[in-house]
Amino acid sequence: MAETAVHQFPLRIYYEDTDAGGIVYYANYLRFAERARSEMLRAAGIESARLMAEDRVALAVRRCAVDYLKPARLDDEVVVETEVVKVGGASLDARQVVRRGGEALVRMELKLGCMSLDGGVARMPAELRRRLRDFVDGETTRAIQG
Repeated sequence: MAETAVHQFPLRIYYEDTDAGGIVYYANYLRFAERARSEMLRAAGIESARLMAEDRVALAVRRCAVDYLKPARLDDEVVVETEVVKVGGASLDARQVVRRGGEALVRMELKLGCMSLDGGVARMPAELRRRLRDFVDGETTRAIQG
């Protein structure tokens, strides 16, 4: 089995991301992960606004399991790695890891579902599924510099 593409999204930790002790507040890792997923989709040629406007669908987090291993601190440079593991008809599975200098700080396992803007589950449009599968297969592998 071939390795899947891993998208990398670098970012710096700012004061607003931290608590009074200069350590990243735990919920902010979810914000970092959301930004990284959005940029991964953009790198795969998927624009969320266009999906919503033209296809009337959006990808929403259905499940997220998070392991906090080590803290990031004020002024750290970290990278959020995003890997799409599986693409189904109406959902996708992904892994995300926040790293500092190659060391894993936070690991996340996610399931995203395709939902209709009118409410409820929707099948992924064929073009979305194709682009995600191309990304998984490594055919779209450019990294975004944040």
